[in-house]
Amino acid sequence: MPTIQIKMKDLENLLGRSVTISELADRLPLVKGEIKGYDKTSGELKLELNDTNRPDLWCVEGVARQIKTHRLKTAVPYPFYNGKRKAAAVIEAAPSLKMIRPYIGACIARGLTIDNETLVQLIQTQEKLSESFGRKRLLVSIGLYRLAKIVFPVTYKTVRPDEVRFVPLGFESPMTLRTILEKHPKGMAYAGILSKAAEYPLLVDRENKILSFPPIINSREVGEVQVGDRDLFVEVTGTDLRMVILTVNILAANLADRGAEITPVEVRYPYLTDFGRKVVMPLVLSKPMTVPLHDFRSALGEPVKMTGAVSVLKAYGYDAKARGRNLTVSVPAYRDDLLHPVDVVEDFAISRGYESFVPEMPSEFTVGGLSSIEQFSDRVRESVIGMGFQEVISNILTNPDESVARMNLPASSGYGDLVTVENVMSQTYSALRNGIIPSLLRVEAVSSKSFYPHRIFEAGETAITDAKSPEGTRTVLKLAALIAHPAANFSELHSGLDLLMYYLGRAYQLEPVVHPSFLDGRVGKIVVEGRNVGLTGELHPQVLENWQIAMPCAVFELSLDDLVL
Repeated sequence: MPTIQIKMKDLENLLGRSVTISELADRLPLVKGEIKGYDKTSGELKLELNDTNRPDLWCVEGVARQIKTHRLKTAVPYPFYNGKRKAAAVIEAAPSLKMIRPYIGACIARGLTIDNETLVQLIQTQEKLSESFGRKRLLVSIGLYRLAKIVFPVTYKTVRPDEVRFVPLGFESPMTLRTILEKHPKGMAYAGILSKAAEYPLLVDRENKILSFPPIINSREVGEVQVGDRDLFVEVTGTDLRMVILTVNILAANLADRGAEITPVEVRYPYLTDFGRKVVMPLVLSKPMTVPLHDFRSALGEPVKMTGAVSVLKAYGYDAKARGRNLTVSVPAYRDDLLHPVDVVEDFAISRGYESFVPEMPSEFTVGGLSSIEQFSDRVRESVIGMGFQEVISNILTNPDESVARMNLPASSGYGDLVTVENVMSQTYSALRNGIIPSLLRVEAVSSKSFYPHRIFEAGETAITDAKSPEGTRTVLKLAALIAHPAANFSELHSGLDLLMYYLGRAYQLEPVVHPSFLDGRVGKIVVEGRNVGLTGELHPQVLENWQIAMPCAVFELSLDDLVL
């Protein structure tokens, strides 16, 4: 969870009043936060924030804004969000950026004198948003610049790695973009973002003065904000325009809270975006949402009056209006986290205070216990262990390479029936496994130095696509077992399968089948009462080579869901 360090005095200045530590602790539930440390001598606070959906709260300005809004019972106004102010400057984006890092947003902050604490908090917010919200600068990165040194319009373009040179932050001499990626600490840390790019992004002004090499590093001449500076140019680049706009909105609100006058910046794209070819930022993203009043009672367990719902939501920063038995609500521009009416109900509960709800003791007494499928899987585990197999436990998360390519499945099958993860942080864990065999092969591949024979098994969850399921997917409990040694064969494992099915009291038949992962003629499907419940056979040499396994392997896999009585 995001943890920030702030000064109590700075927080009080933003709140417009003094607060005690105990009073602050009482108010922090409004931001899902708690105090993790307080140094009374230095006035330094460490706050842990437990809301990963609201990056606007990952800074002292956001914490103060939410607490202040609740005290005033209405949202803090920000006139620059209304879209009526004319853009103060223009950024021109080049066509070559579309396939590299296509989006940029910006605003201008004037009249704010940067003191030491303001600079510290700006840098901390920049890092929190870029690293956590921006997925280590992949989706969003931020640049702050001294406005006085910039001549507009600014151009966002691409150049070849050795085409230009400038002095980056933290260095004394000019470097090419290629050298920055090879020798600068920030370049080495984030070089992977541009690993597939033949040209690199560059931000320059009308006089061809280099502002930065996004998303890596600012130039020292323009991008080194110092104590005493008054006017700032704030830019955000990224691969998701909505996230870029939201980040600009958050930074604009933060700077306005510190007394800056925010003026918009227009970005002109040569390609069509979700917001058009000309985008003026800050820009309101959220759309009004309709929430039936009965949703509050359904989720919270007690009736809520319309007037109460409106006033409590307004105290949390919402624009809320009654429309018959429904509420029409919208959040401030620095938020973009409403996905479902239950999000509104949660904010209502936070604003009103969870302590205000009358607790009720359960009216029914129940005793928990293992489900029938878990009891059955425990019985299966005991049986397989009794047959001399060693249990392994693997992650349900996997990737298409392990589940499809290494298993010698046709490329035309793509991901097969894998349930993939949206917005993955790592390609290593980009899907849910649909079978256990690849998990066993992953273990076997790193076990070549262990004495043979190897006899391992796993009983665990898998996920398959299912159009008939409400979620479009279904969880299936499966069992897989593997033997590996120089003479491992179909017959040996078949005897183990036969013994297991005897213990379980289930009659089965083996029917021949052709499967790319197995040797032809040495694989069969397991059929119980006319249903296909699994496979058994000797793995194809190509599969073993794909996994870098030197020994023959025989495996079987069963769906326990189809075997439980």
